[in-house]
Amino acid sequence: MNEFSHKITVWYKQNHRSLPWRETADPYAIWLSEVILQQTRVDQGMAYYQRFLSQWPDVLSLSQASEQEVLKLWQGLGYYSRARNLLITAKMIVNNFDGAFPADYKQLLRLKGVGKYTAAAVGSIAFGLPNAVVDGNVTRVLSRVFGVQEAIDSADGIKKIESLANELLDKENPGQHNQALMEFGALQCVPSSPDCNACIFSDICIANMQGLVSSIPFKQKKIKTSVRHFNYFICTYNNGVTCELVIRHRSASDIWEGLYDFPLIETKEETCFLDLINSSEFLDWTKNKKYTLSKVSGIYKHQLTHQTLYARFFHLRFEDPFGDDIKNGLSLICENRLGEYPLPRLIDRYLQNIDSLDC
Repeated sequence: MNEFSHKITVWYKQNHRSLPWRETADPYAIWLSEVILQQTRVDQGMAYYQRFLSQWPDVLSLSQASEQEVLKLWQGLGYYSRARNLLITAKMIVNNFDGAFPADYKQLLRLKGVGKYTAAAVGSIAFGLPNAVVDGNVTRVLSRVFGVQEAIDSADGIKKIESLANELLDKENPGQHNQALMEFGALQCVPSSPDCNACIFSDICIANMQGLVSSIPFKQKKIKTSVRHFNYFICTYNNGVTCELVIRHRSASDIWEGLYDFPLIETKEETCFLDLINSSEFLDWTKNKKYTLSKVSGIYKHQLTHQTLYARFFHLRFEDPFGDDIKNGLSLICENRLGEYPLPRLIDRYLQNIDSLDC
């Protein structure tokens, strides 16, 4: 074991958090935790991890779930492609690998949604495979300690970090080394204002010695954020017995694929109600049916990684049943069944802020 790995492993044994996926060598449980914790804080992901394991304790049971069930349990975590990939991968493992996770790095990479990081994490922790993990935490630690000033989103920067990670890896105990390095980045070498005086690498950290902690790691590209305006129509009809509600199944090629929301008109800017209801899109699915506008929400801002959404909700109470006019991805359900459908966080947040759908 090299000196770097020794020091960080000792630190890990003394400082690591006690987390359930660290108490097992089950590749399914480890893989599940890694997928959930991508783009997700541990405190937020913990409840989802426990719910998934309770609902589907092994890869076989997960493979038999429906996409709607998986998306519903995932609701609120965002980046829903992760949930869809979970189900696809579970089916791949059952159908192509006899229900057992492949104990080979290259075969792990064949699984849907499994990239270099996840393959290295699952492989090293569950099977002791000598592959170094490289995530945001690892990149930050290695960039600072070894003074990597190449942009970490450039080919040269990525190559340098991966080379360092593999050179430093304790190949006798790669799982513990990888977890130690990730944990060090999560708890000690944090993005902003790390306590460098308490750092075990303070005497050799180039970024610390050269006053570059706040500027390393460096990225050359700035994320461009687009702005979208969503005008939602919550359309209900009360027949005296039940309340009917129109929902929409979101298709591929856009955010929230596979989830459900309400009929929507997207505009380039904030648009008044009169312009919206006179649009051909609105008239196409309402068929000039009579309705009453019962409520208009304020504007809800919802931030995604590359998009800023501004949403407004218009509640329309229809006087006639919808009948067979529902089309274009729209469906008719009983209002009290809405909770059975996986919804984007934006929709769920709005529903939690209102007393009812005003049916």
